[in-house]
Amino acid sequence: MIEQLEYNTEREHLIIPEYGRHIQKMVNYATNLPTKEERNKVAKAIIAVMGNLQPHLRDVPDFQHKLWDQLFIMSDFKLDVDSPYDKPEREILEARPEPLRYPQNHPKYRFYGNNIKTMIDVANTWEDGEMKEALVYTIANHMKKCFLNWNKDTVEDSVIFQHLFELSDGKINLKNSTEDLTDSSSLMKTKRKFNKNTKTKKGHNRNRKRY
Repeated sequence: MIEQLEYNTEREHLIIPEYGRHIQKMVNYATNLPTKEERNKVAKAIIAVMGNLQPHLRDVPDFQHKLWDQLFIMSDFKLDVDSPYDKPEREILEARPEPLRYPQNHPKYRFYGNNIKTMIDVANTWEDGEMKEALVYTIANHMKKCFLNWNKDTVEDSVIFQHLFELSDGKINLKNSTEDLTDSSSLMKTKRKFNKNTKTKKGHNRNRKRY
C-alpha cells in the first residue's frame, strides 16, 4: 500500500490550484475527447461546476466570461470548443508588464524633504506682496525646524537663507533681510513638549486596566 501512495510533488502541475485537482482532470478529459460535440457538452458541464465552486463571484460582472477564460487557461489553451466569448491569447496573458516609473528625486538637502521644494515652487508663482512674503518666511521657518530635527543643535538664519536661495534657483533672496526667523530654542522647545506629551499619553495607556 505504501508503494501506491502518490505525492503532490509527483503529480501533474495545477495551472489554477484554486479549482483543485479534480477540475483539472475534468479539463484534461474534455481536451482529449475525439469530437467537438462531446467537448462542447463536457465544457459546459465543467463551467457549471466551476461556477458552483465560486458562488461569491456570481454578482461580479462578466462572471461567465471569466470562467471560460480560466477553462482555456487550465487546458493550456489546447481545448477546442465553441465558446460564447473570444478565446484568450497566451501571448497577452504571459506578457510582462512594463516597469513602473518611480519619481527619482535627489534633492541637494535631503533633510528638508521633497515637500519643501514643492512649496518653494508654489511661492515662486505668486505675485510679490504681503501674502508671498508671509509664505516665504513660513517656508524658511519650516526649513529651520527641519534642519534642527536633523542637526539637533543650532543653525544661523543666514544658512537657511542661503539654502532657500539655492533651492529656489535664486528667485527667493532673503540674504539681506533684517527680519529674524523663529529662535532655535523655541522650535526645539515645541518639539520637546510634543514628545513629552506623547510619552505621557503612552504611559497612561500602559497603566490602564484592561477587562
